[in-house]
Amino acid sequence: MSSKTATLHLFEGYGVEMEYMIVDKDTLQVKPITDQLIYDEVGAYVSDVEFGQMAWSNELVLHVVELKTQSPASSLIGLENHFQQHVQRINKLLEKHHAMLLPTGAHPFMDPFKETKLWPHEHNAVYEAYNRIFDCRGHGWANLQSTHLNLPFGNDEEFGKLHAAIRMVLPLIPALAASSPMLDGKLSGLLDTRLEVYRHNQDKIPAIAGKVVPEAVFTKEAYETQILNNMYKAVAPYDPEGVLQEEFLNSRGAIARFDRNAIEIRLIDIQESPVADLAVLQAVVATVQALVGERWVSIEKLQQWDENCLSELLLQVIKSGQETVITDRAFIDCFGFDCEDNCTVGELWKHLVAETLNLEEQPHVAYALNVILSRGCLSKRIVEALGENPTEQDIQRVYLGLAHCLQWGGVFIPEKPC
Repeated sequence: MSSKTATLHLFEGYGVEMEYMIVDKDTLQVKPITDQLIYDEVGAYVSDVEFGQMAWSNELVLHVVELKTQSPASSLIGLENHFQQHVQRINKLLEKHHAMLLPTGAHPFMDPFKETKLWPHEHNAVYEAYNRIFDCRGHGWANLQSTHLNLPFGNDEEFGKLHAAIRMVLPLIPALAASSPMLDGKLSGLLDTRLEVYRHNQDKIPAIAGKVVPEAVFTKEAYETQILNNMYKAVAPYDPEGVLQEEFLNSRGAIARFDRNAIEIRLIDIQESPVADLAVLQAVVATVQALVGERWVSIEKLQQWDENCLSELLLQVIKSGQETVITDRAFIDCFGFDCEDNCTVGELWKHLVAETLNLEEQPHVAYALNVILSRGCLSKRIVEALGENPTEQDIQRVYLGLAHCLQWGGVFIPEKPC
């Protein structure tokens, strides 16, 4: 989401970013050729390629390319079509390299300590600083792909409401969006392995990621004092040139970007195709919008929730997804769900979607969301397709199927392993 040219208020615009791996069409090994892809398109090694409403850009590592809205979109409806067109455009360019795009939040068998190559061209000073401090060859740096959602706020009051609502929804997001059940060719036992490695990738400086769910601060002044300034102070001894003294250093699951008056949600694993991503995004936005509008409880009630409590729930959902049982009645009440003493996260999401989202005019998005709610998040469907103790052949078969879904805008339905 680019810097704004005019002030956008709550839910007046949406910035969406999607990250994909570039891999060999047969072996699925990562191919570090994002710079070559961009060169093939524009004849120069640049960080961004603009196409009017859409853009491509590089990421930290050379085998990942990001597709994004060039400026805030006025609506999420139909946005999947723009992303899908660019997926196919990129895949066409990659054909001569015998390569293609691959979805999901983490590559299933990449060895990041052997295969990582960092972006070497313009604006790489930030990447070099990260690499010097943290060694970016680990999974938490070199092997993770996400979908980022930017939501604007027009002033301090709107920021406080939006931040309060987003904090409540963050622990629930992996139940819809987890797509990374394996690393190093093995099932991890977690549904969102990307988030597990992500939350540990900067343990050296804990202030950068915090508890992933951000602290209960609801004004710009409080955010700068309690989060940003503490983070800048903590990183300063490792960053003498001040390269990382910027808001992007913040690695919480949602970060305030006061430079563009937006909050960026970063917890969403990328899905098998843009239509599935937009299904997740629309469910998240509809729930956040209902909370901001005080549909079930007041903003003041939401602002009372401690990040430690919310982070504990997030860790459970990272492992168990929709099957996670919520026993905190006060949390359930914040979403207006009339159930017994407890409910699963999946049951809560079905309630939220039914209460807040009307997809009658978006049949493809509705279908994708129905698959997620009825068959499970993409990670669960991948695990079902792989079976227990998957072989290399099983992994190849399933992830080639996911690449096919991405190329044609499909939704992944698991077939039992042969």
